[in-house]
Amino acid sequence: MDTAALLVVVLVAAVLLQPALQRQVLAARRRRALARLARLRGATVITLIHRQESVSLLGLIHFREIDLEDSESVLRAIRETPPGRPIEIVLHTPGGLVVASSQIATALADHDGPVTAVVPHYAMSGGTLIALAADRIVMDPHAALGAIDPQIDGYPASSIIAAVQAPGDHDDETLILADVARKAIRETEHLAVLLLRPRLGDRRARDVAAVLTGGTLTHDHALTSRELQGLGLPVVLGVPEEERALMRLFPQPRGRRPSIEYAPGGPAPVRPPRPGAPPRARGRRRPHRPS
Repeated sequence: MDTAALLVVVLVAAVLLQPALQRQVLAARRRRALARLARLRGATVITLIHRQESVSLLGLIHFREIDLEDSESVLRAIRETPPGRPIEIVLHTPGGLVVASSQIATALADHDGPVTAVVPHYAMSGGTLIALAADRIVMDPHAALGAIDPQIDGYPASSIIAAVQAPGDHDDETLILADVARKAIRETEHLAVLLLRPRLGDRRARDVAAVLTGGTLTHDHALTSRELQGLGLPVVLGVPEEERALMRLFPQPRGRRPSIEYAPGGPAPVRPPRPGAPPRARGRRRPHRPS
C-alpha cells in the first residue's frame, strides 16, 4: 500500500472513530462531575436526563422517556445508598412508563434519608410523579412540572370518561377504554396521595392529587414554581451552578444543529492594567518628535 492510500485509510478511520472517542471522553467527564457533586453534597447523586429529538443517521427522530431500564438502574442506586445518606436526583424528562415512574417514586419515598429532586428545566408526567416523592424540589423560577393524569391510547383518561358521559350511543371499544381510564385515574391518584401525605397531611394531599390526576389540567400544562408553591409542594427556588454544569455534560446528540445561539450584550469588560505598567493616556496618542 502506497503512502497516499495509507493516508486515506488513516483519515477514514479517524473520522469513523472520532464520535466514539468523543462519547467516551464525555462519559468520563460526566463520571468525574457526578463524583465531585456527590462529594460536595454529601449525597448519592442520580441523573434521569432525557434529551429529545435525537436525530439518527436516517434522519429519524427518537424520543427518550422513562422506561424499565431506567427504573432498574435508579432502584439499584437507591438500594446501594446507605440508610441516612441523602439522595439527590436531577430530573430532565418528558415522562414515560407509569410502572417505571411509580417504581422510582416509591423507592425514593421509602429511602431512609432526605431526598432532593433538582429540576433545572422540566420534569413532566412521570418526572413529576418522581419529584412528588422528594422532601425538597429545587427548581428555577421558570422550570416546570406537569400533570400526572393517565393517558390511555394517547388520550387523557379524564377525556375518555367525559366522552362516554355525553348523550348518545357509544361503541364497545370506547366503553372499555372508559373503564380502564377510571381505574388508571384511581390508581394514580392513590399513589400521589401516598407520596404527598407525609409532607401535606391527608386532606391536603388528596386535594392536590385530585388536581394533578383528575383532568383539571391538560397533560402538557407547565406548572411553574409559583403554582406549585401555591399547592403546598416543598419547592425551593434556585438551581445551583454545579447542577447546571452537570446538565451541560448531557448535550443534544450529534446530528442536530442548535437552533438557539446567543451573545451577551453590554460594554466590553475593562481589564486592569498590568503590574508595573503606566496607565494609558486617554485619547489619541501623539507621535514622538525629537527635540
